[in-house]
Amino acid sequence: MLIVRPGHPDDLDALIDLAAHAVPALTNLPAHRERLGERLEASRRALDESIVAPGSEVYTFVLEDHAGASPRVVGTASIRARAGAREAYYTWRREMLIHASQQLDVRREFSILSLSHELSESSLLCAFSIDSAYRGGPGERLLRRARLLFVAQHPERFMRNLAVAMPGHLDEAGISPFWESVGRHFFVRDFREINEIAGIHSKSFIAEVMPPFPLYEPLLTGAGRAAIGSIHAGHHPAAADLAAEGFSRSRHIDLFDGGLLLEAPFERLHSVRGNRWHPILIDHRVDAGEHGAALLANQETSAFRCIAAPHALTATGQWRLAPEGADRLGLDTGRAVLAVTLPALDEEADPC
Repeated sequence: MLIVRPGHPDDLDALIDLAAHAVPALTNLPAHRERLGERLEASRRALDESIVAPGSEVYTFVLEDHAGASPRVVGTASIRARAGAREAYYTWRREMLIHASQQLDVRREFSILSLSHELSESSLLCAFSIDSAYRGGPGERLLRRARLLFVAQHPERFMRNLAVAMPGHLDEAGISPFWESVGRHFFVRDFREINEIAGIHSKSFIAEVMPPFPLYEPLLTGAGRAAIGSIHAGHHPAAADLAAEGFSRSRHIDLFDGGLLLEAPFERLHSVRGNRWHPILIDHRVDAGEHGAALLANQETSAFRCIAAPHALTATGQWRLAPEGADRLGLDTGRAVLAVTLPALDEEADPC
């Protein structure tokens, strides 16, 4: 069985491995022992604290497989409670600029990129990486969405707007065309090098080096323009799943690779609007049933657990749960479980 739980310091080696094998490499998940160790410890502290308003907390979760002789961490994902709590969270914001002259009878519209920290007041879903053997499987959807059931239970810990930066397009050599067209001119660094610096150290250098004036998109290279608002080929299914959850395209793109940022108000999330509390009934006879799967989460904070299970309700509103599932959630018959059905996902659909 697969479960999602909060990460703890003992998971450090597993997170180092997941960070090293993330495709593509993630700025917010550096394969850096000290940085990831600090993140796991900070997450543990935040879960133990009574939080009344979102701040600099970063909640780290792991996907754990219990199929073998001992549990194994096979994925990780985080939530940054307030993206700009410690320093501004920078993006490029796409805007339209009109140049017009009645005398010359000329009217031209130009797309421009303006440096923005508008999303600093959002909660950020980030640092998602999963073992290659589990990509595209049910564990990936469980890990991605379990965070949202935690948000649904603890709204005081998060902002009213959520955002997620999708990795942008890289060419066959792993080079970002957008970076080559924009960032390299100001930072004089390779994309991978600047990614590593941003992941391990402060991002204050962005405000120090990036131009304060808008960039005209027509002045960029063709490859750079094509990468604006792109999504890495390996992450299209993730974008489609997030769209089914309620996320939509924003006018923001990633500062480094031009990847698309998705946004959703808290109230629009399927996991918020569609969840229900049910008392559980432990039942040995639960099977897959005819109503698909659902995500189930307990009521805990530091002991939060989330699993996927068959959608099985009794006529009186009890959730029929197999003993193994109840054990993983730490629940007995009569205790409440937060349940949300998984919306159907058309893999051929446009992601957003």
